[in-house]
Amino acid sequence: LPSGWKKTELRHDGNSTTFRVSVPANAQITRPYWHRNDPAIESVNTIDEPQFATLPLAPPQVLAHAYYSIAGEPGVVHTPVVVKFEQDTKEREMALAVTPLFSVLLNPAEQVVSTNNTSPSSNVTVRVASNVASAPRAILHLNLPGGWRSEPKEQKVERLTRDKNQDYVFQVFPADHKPGKAEIHAVLEANGKKYSEGYTLVTRADIGSAYYYQPAIQRVSLVDVKLPQHLRVGYVMGAGDDISTVLSQVGLDVALIPTEKLSNEDLSQYGTIVLGIRAYDTQKEVADNNKKLLDYVSNGGTLVVQYNADTSGFNEGHFTPYSTELSRSRVTVEEAPVKILAPGDGIFHYPNEITQDDFKNWVQERGLYFMDHWDDHFKPLLACNDPGESPQEGGMLRAQYGKGTYIYTGYSFFRQLPAGVSGAVRLFVNIVSAGHEPQ
Repeated sequence: LPSGWKKTELRHDGNSTTFRVSVPANAQITRPYWHRNDPAIESVNTIDEPQFATLPLAPPQVLAHAYYSIAGEPGVVHTPVVVKFEQDTKEREMALAVTPLFSVLLNPAEQVVSTNNTSPSSNVTVRVASNVASAPRAILHLNLPGGWRSEPKEQKVERLTRDKNQDYVFQVFPADHKPGKAEIHAVLEANGKKYSEGYTLVTRADIGSAYYYQPAIQRVSLVDVKLPQHLRVGYVMGAGDDISTVLSQVGLDVALIPTEKLSNEDLSQYGTIVLGIRAYDTQKEVADNNKKLLDYVSNGGTLVVQYNADTSGFNEGHFTPYSTELSRSRVTVEEAPVKILAPGDGIFHYPNEITQDDFKNWVQERGLYFMDHWDDHFKPLLACNDPGESPQEGGMLRAQYGKGTYIYTGYSFFRQLPAGVSGAVRLFVNIVSAGHEPQ
């Protein structure tokens, strides 16, 4: 057992021995030996316990040892102590783990607020859980930037039972309307101790199980973003992203369109439809209804298609209204200079005036899976490139098709918007507004 733990042998019956184990209040928490405070920005983990480097996870804390001898030769067998749990109606097991008494998580972890709202505010949901049968009573509050306030100031946490999450909602009011970044911290206090991080069990049959820890922090981006008037946006999920959430946070009218309902949905109720990342790769219904989507454009709608990774499938599917060729070209340097190729295009003027400042502070990359050939009906809007490479102009293309607007973009908005990158939020709002500029 780790130092400070205690064991008592309760009974020994043949080949079976039962122990009672006492875990001290200051026991070391079972957690990965590496971490990232902000995965959206930090691309490399910080190693907290270098002695475990090269291992996927730290070794189990509690081991059982069986000592034996055969023909006078001693030996020993070691095995980690495991606990059993049920997942998807199947019994699973994992090494015995020690977690904090409470888990405290903020949802969402990122929040984007428009400073153009008359009184910007946001709802912050704190999810509290405990792994004991009857947790002690506690008080939950938010640590806010200077001048900010929340309603209520604090909330009581009681009658919390094992394996049952409880959500507590606070309405948060910023001190002013200035663009910028801020952090909200959730703190739970019980029996004189403070808890300010949350954990979730990550498990899969082929890779084992581990607890993933996150600080109870919400990163808030206050963005100066103007919105189009009376625009309803339909969002079709692909492989999964948080773009629709961010668009709703800043005030756009966004509705998710389930792919299984795409064939029967009345698309004319939406001014713009956005396809999530890898929609054609992962959602068969999107490919099956591609003609319906193009007819929607021809009748006056705006369709925004984001990147797909199956280049051969996309090219063979002929999903674009005019001929294109999707490639694996990408720009991995997030600070790579961006040139606006069509400065007169409304996409750079309505409803937000886009400048070079809007390409600052991007995270992880500029974009991926750019087009490398396209019909003359398409107009390239932006160009950028990694150092030493030729300019890539196929990252954002716009075409008029019938009465409507078709846009393909490989720029990585799926990374930028959840990270609260101000310029990317402003530009994406302009993209979904394309074709709806005031005449």
